[in-house]
Amino acid sequence: MTKKAVIIGAGPGGLASAILLAANGMRVTVLERLPMVGGRTSSIEAEGFKFDLGPTIFIYPRVLDEIFQAAGTSLSAEVELARLDPQYRIMFGAGGALNCTPNVSAMEREIAALSPEDVPGLRRFLDENRTKLEVMKPYLENPFSGPGDILKMDLRKMLPLLHPTQSTESYLRRFFSDERVRLAFCFQSKYLGMSPFHCPSLFSILAFLEYEYGVFHPIGGCSSLTAALARVAERLGVEIRLNEPVEELLFAGNRAIAARTNTATYHADSIIMNADFARAMERLVPDKMRKRWTNKKLSKKKYSCSTFMMYLGVEGTFDLPHHTFHIAEDFKRNLDEIERQHILSEDPSFYVQNATVTDPSLAPAGHSTIYVLAPVTHQHPNVDWSKERKRYRDLMLRQIKKAGYDVDPSRIRFEHVVTPDDWDSKYEIYRGATFSLAHSLDQMLHLRPHNRFEDVDGVYLVGGGTHPGSGLPVIFESARMSSRLILEDLGISESSYVPSTSSGSLRGTEVRAAHRRASQFQS
Repeated sequence: MTKKAVIIGAGPGGLASAILLAANGMRVTVLERLPMVGGRTSSIEAEGFKFDLGPTIFIYPRVLDEIFQAAGTSLSAEVELARLDPQYRIMFGAGGALNCTPNVSAMEREIAALSPEDVPGLRRFLDENRTKLEVMKPYLENPFSGPGDILKMDLRKMLPLLHPTQSTESYLRRFFSDERVRLAFCFQSKYLGMSPFHCPSLFSILAFLEYEYGVFHPIGGCSSLTAALARVAERLGVEIRLNEPVEELLFAGNRAIAARTNTATYHADSIIMNADFARAMERLVPDKMRKRWTNKKLSKKKYSCSTFMMYLGVEGTFDLPHHTFHIAEDFKRNLDEIERQHILSEDPSFYVQNATVTDPSLAPAGHSTIYVLAPVTHQHPNVDWSKERKRYRDLMLRQIKKAGYDVDPSRIRFEHVVTPDDWDSKYEIYRGATFSLAHSLDQMLHLRPHNRFEDVDGVYLVGGGTHPGSGLPVIFESARMSSRLILEDLGISESSYVPSTSSGSLRGTEVRAAHRRASQFQS
């Protein structure tokens, strides 16, 4: 008898899971609360303008390509990718800028203009992190159900390479003396919603991935990735039901057996949760059934920052890079105001995407889509967004002038603003923490919610709230892990789309080879 799966949420992790399960013969239904697929990786479209709602940067396409291969297609066949060079511009409020390029010689010249003594550190950084990624892949591609998995994989031998007591910023002191250069290779921790001064040094591989494998713009925006996933899933027979929020899970004992909406009850052998983890637990799984992840415990966990967003459809074009990051003059203060004080900065760091310089299809001729993001505190009593919304919007219009975006309000043809309140109420994200649980050492690996959810049977997790964490490449990896666990639990022989590992266990030869490579950097 064909096994059934119900997936709650049509975000990138849910859609990738649908493909992997359907490709292995399961009957899959995806239930989505919103009228479109994609979740935070969907789009806003109005008056001829198209914006990505959330992610705008796509790196490390290998994982997604392998998922498409499971369906007999490929990423290149489904989505056109434009590789960016420069990848982005970083502007420092303290002075100076870097046009970051994957051309190593050109990047050395960029660094030399800021800090000549730091030039040799670039190739050393790339070499060490190339090895770090290679030896960490097996650990990032397998689920962790408990501390026994760490012992089984002997992760302890990796510690000299991982530098677990260091943040990404302090780790980079091994390579770069100038703080601005260090920040250029660790600001990527904000992709996880974390400060580079607190984010574990493991995540230095994020910058490495950009330089080694490229930064891409999917033509049509990152939402074209989730649109393609949905299209391929439906080819495999997946049923995607939009405008159908799940109201509760039904249980037989401690096992989830169905998801109920206001129109139907969907029975399943496995239920995959792609909704925001903390919000979904509070709403769909009775508190008394959760031992490790009770409401009380959820409230005490560490959560990422949120984001203040502006989507501007503007008359005119800008001869400026596709991506620009502006780092506040007093960056540490800016981060402290976000993470500890929970107040709004008067000189916030920000990011601007000028996507139409690469992809004119996103706006009417002679117009631009300007996407503005400022990291801010997640929801906190210190900030009342009903009062701050307009003030902060006006502040950000002034801020982005520092990056060359002097936007005359009379030229704005479309405008949309999203605050942490909106992320919470409209997009069902706990505390508006757009990157989910923080990626601190006490919330990683087996200390993160498990891919095979530990509190109730028959429930599996995908997305930023489970292992390995936030960001499109790792969310796709979480879909592979959880799908592999489901197939194993249901006794279904999987196709060859996944790495040659099983149940989170590494082959001995892989472990030994990883340890040999790690030993190069032990001191």
